[in-house]
Amino acid sequence: MAAQIATLMELPMAIPVAIPMSIESGLAAHFKQPDGPSMPGVSWLVRIEHGGQAHHARVKALLAASASRATRRDQGYQARMAMQYLAALINSGWNPAQEREHTIEIGD
Repeated sequence: MAAQIATLMELPMAIPVAIPMSIESGLAAHFKQPDGPSMPGVSWLVRIEHGGQAHHARVKALLAASASRATRRDQGYQARMAMQYLAALINSGWNPAQEREHTIEIGD
């Protein structure tokens, strides 16, 4: 099953609920794409506290061609976007106990 690339603009933005999350690791690389050339990005491992339990989710955050040099260099910003993406999914009903592939594209 191919991963679908999402952008934060595609997710419903409900009233945000604070969800405890932290980055456990990140792997910067160029990721092969099934429909074109590889894309630079970071595969983030995120720890999520939800429902009284700890869960982990991996988010592949790809850098869009439109991403500025500053965005490409700012891995803190990229990590925050990955966590914001997961928070939006949780706020729209996704349970982090449900495993799924997460791929987002970050641009300017």
